[in-house]
Amino acid sequence: MREHKDPRLGHVLYQETLDNGLNVYLLPKPGFQQTFATFTTHYGSVDSTFRTGGDEDFITVPDGIAHFLEHKMFESEHGDVFRDFARHGASANAYTTFDITSYLFSSTQDVYENLEILLDFVQDPYFTDENVAKEKGIIAQEIRMYDDNPDTRVFYGLLKALYHVHPVRMDIAGTVESIQRIDKETLYRCYRTFYHPSNMVLFAVGGFDPESAMDVIRTNQARKSFSEMPRIERDRPKEPPSVNHPRAEARLAVHQPRCLIGWKDPDPMPAGPQILERELVTGVVLDVLFGRSSDLFDELIGEGLIDQQFSWEYERTPEYGYSVVGGNTPDPDALAERIERHLERARNEGLDAEAFERCRRKSIGRFMAALDSPSYIARHFASYLFRGADLFQTVEILERLTLADADRRLREHLLPERRAVSVVLPKQA
Repeated sequence: MREHKDPRLGHVLYQETLDNGLNVYLLPKPGFQQTFATFTTHYGSVDSTFRTGGDEDFITVPDGIAHFLEHKMFESEHGDVFRDFARHGASANAYTTFDITSYLFSSTQDVYENLEILLDFVQDPYFTDENVAKEKGIIAQEIRMYDDNPDTRVFYGLLKALYHVHPVRMDIAGTVESIQRIDKETLYRCYRTFYHPSNMVLFAVGGFDPESAMDVIRTNQARKSFSEMPRIERDRPKEPPSVNHPRAEARLAVHQPRCLIGWKDPDPMPAGPQILERELVTGVVLDVLFGRSSDLFDELIGEGLIDQQFSWEYERTPEYGYSVVGGNTPDPDALAERIERHLERARNEGLDAEAFERCRRKSIGRFMAALDSPSYIARHFASYLFRGADLFQTVEILERLTLADADRRLREHLLPERRAVSVVLPKQA
């Protein structure tokens, strides 16, 4: 194992690449009772068109298949995986995003037994015609439930407004129609393509001995055989830099309208540390402009134009990026106009230096506090790793961030021509 010591953060990260290509990262936290482990594949909902080395043509699989596959992995030929974890005092879960699928457990006991269970069930798929058909009904019900959820509808409405053709505009779960086209053969095809150990990362953080944990992982993987890793080519349609539609609207049975305003990053970025740098500078800019300590937040709250749910976020991968601001509001059009006026003034005058410094320091403090949360570290580490970035460089990047960097980012990103608005309004009587 290689040791990566970080005196600034006071930890030692252990790393080893196994013979089958699996990257293992272990971060012991002396004195911590809880351990949190994730087993993550670089495969998400946007990976719908791909080919491997032996394929002449690209294939396109139904939308929602990565999420469907995540659901099916918990069904084992040998019994209930959740029960296996529970016997060893662990809580298990999984999630699918646009670019990864992650399986996880947390426990305060039997860490090594739980690591074995995690590795074994993810590396032992069990799909039949019967259990696939059953899952279609379960996921279709989930999709219909989210179709009636105003927060989900306003978010995906915004992505469809921002993006013309990129698959990030599609719901991670797919549609009721798309999942009907999923069968066990397609599931196995996607599993064999994307669940090879060399396309995955195992990460554990918390109260365990790294040498003992690595011995368990090595032994577990050595008794399994894997085919050679397929060369994966992901195909993406060329996304125009412009937004697709300036406004999206839906009507649901809600009392209070929802409004999200988003700005599209039109430029692809190569995987690397610049992904994290872009995210951190954008986050500071958004916090200065729209955070709870901003003048605008106080004004909008005082006027009743927003409530405490008002928030911002930024997402950046090598292929796409977007900022989002918004929440509940009685008047979406008035809120969108106030935000644009606020941005126009900021673009002309620049960000307030004192507010910038306060938000930059707050970001450092928030990250340092998060290092005491195994859950936070585990959920973010692999995601950044697949994007070519190192989560633990956060403080170093924030410390060298300048007001000029933030002003430049504001003026290149938060522009009217890159903006779209998504609203969910109450149904008309």
